Amino acid sequence: MAIKNYTTDVPVNKTISEIHLMLADHGAKRILFDYGADSRVTAISFVIDTPAGEQGVRLPSNAERVREVLRQQRNNPKCRNRSQINDSQEQAERVAWRIVKDWLAAQLAILETEMVTVQQVFLPYFLDRQGRTLYEVYSAGALMLEGDI
Repeated sequence: MAIKNYTTDVPVNKTISEIHLMLADHGAKRILFDYGADSRVTAISFVIDTPAGEQGVRLPSNAERVREVLRQQRNNPKCRNRSQINDSQEQAERVAWRIVKDWLAAQLAILETEMVTVQQVFLPYFLDRQGRTLYEVYSAGALMLEGDI
């Protein structure tokens, strides 16, 4: 089975605009876009209120990884929809951002129901003073959790 949104034809700028509006509607105070060397948006960063005060968050998109998954699925004889899979860079970027948008919409929905807190949803994406996400700090070995070896 192919990944979610693999057939999307929604332009990246429309999806990013939808994400922008979702964040603004849910209390984001500042929203900015990170661009790669190719002038494509690679992440959306924003500031939100938490019980501990304002917190920066960065949501990345990784179109290269999505493109690799699309390629693998397109070349997999067991994938039923493989003839419909477009593994171009442009399609990978469209798919990646649609997945981010869908994920964000789901997270904001469970926040609205108060089943979770802002910290529970966005903790891996919280930014430190150097602009690194908590996940990046952890991955670099600068943060050890109990049970880590």
